[in-house]
Amino acid sequence: MRAVRPTVIAAVTAAALTALSACTAKSEAKDGDAIQVTAADSTCDTSATSVPAGQVTLKIENKGAKATEVEILFPDDRIVSEKENIGPGTKYTLTAEVKAGSYEIACRPGMKGHGVRQKLTVTGGSTAAKRDPKLDRAVAEYRQYAQDQADATVPLAQKFADAIKAGDLAAAKKAYAPSRLGWERTEPVAESFGDIDPKTDTRADGLEKGQKWTGWHRLEKALWADKKIGAEEKTLADQLVSDLKDWQRRVGKAEITPTSMANGAKELLDEVATGKVTGEEDRYSHTDLADFKGNVEGAQKSYELLKPVAVKNDPALTKELDKQFTALDKVLDGYRSDQASYGFVSYDKVTETQRKELSDAVNALAEPLSKLAAAVVK
Repeated sequence: MRAVRPTVIAAVTAAALTALSACTAKSEAKDGDAIQVTAADSTCDTSATSVPAGQVTLKIENKGAKATEVEILFPDDRIVSEKENIGPGTKYTLTAEVKAGSYEIACRPGMKGHGVRQKLTVTGGSTAAKRDPKLDRAVAEYRQYAQDQADATVPLAQKFADAIKAGDLAAAKKAYAPSRLGWERTEPVAESFGDIDPKTDTRADGLEKGQKWTGWHRLEKALWADKKIGAEEKTLADQLVSDLKDWQRRVGKAEITPTSMANGAKELLDEVATGKVTGEEDRYSHTDLADFKGNVEGAQKSYELLKPVAVKNDPALTKELDKQFTALDKVLDGYRSDQASYGFVSYDKVTETQRKELSDAVNALAEPLSKLAAAVVK
């Protein structure tokens, strides 16, 4: 789940950008240098407006009072790479791969809205530099994995919608968590389009001003909190399936690179840390552990596909990642339950001490996972 990102308005003038405190270029970086990105609550200063095609690194520092999100975007607002939840006073290094063309670096204070932006021109050839064929295979296999997950999600979402339209509260509750699993495994791909996630997976507290609440969590509230299914819920169920079919059709067109796979794996762990461990994600149904497992499985899939190259470049890192994935899986398996349709105990039954144990296991994995992108492009 992420906050909504409004579509870029192409006709924004330079004066308007200035009025919005848009990102300001400080100086041109030399070829191969990292772009320094200094985020604040109304500004986003960058050290370069042009870089050569290939690997680009953003050295991000948040000097604002709000958590921020930094993204590299295509002109149509698709995401090349991103880092969410960069807390006040913290730093993060984001590594991505870019071809020649026009892009934007966006900072989104509070992780909402259009954000403040700086144009970025990538120069050089239009094709990617030659790389290890194992990485090309990893990308191809991950693309198929993402498509398979989308293909499997649609019929499960249809089953969920059919139960709602039949007014069968119990059947709809049973179908809710399973309908989300494929999405949770590959959420960074869905988020990369910018407009699908806000319609399908936004929580009430993530809505932008004027945004209608639709998707899974709106229906989750109706089923568990309101305990009713009305005409509006039946319409929203059909809309959810329609939006997910849109995602299914577009998955094959997603921009996927080895670094986006690695960064996406880290983002999935961040999703766990900021939504699932806290119990905020599925706050009505308490099916958070099913989503948790989906995020971890998706992160592990990306890692396993990239591991043949990462182990060559940084064997110590892969050893640590193997260890921490195993440890997290073991902790999570301790909460399995045959009594629930989604395979885990209800999260409201998980104590604060147990949540701390889960959080510690996530954090122990997240730290080395943040280094995976750099390891695959050495």
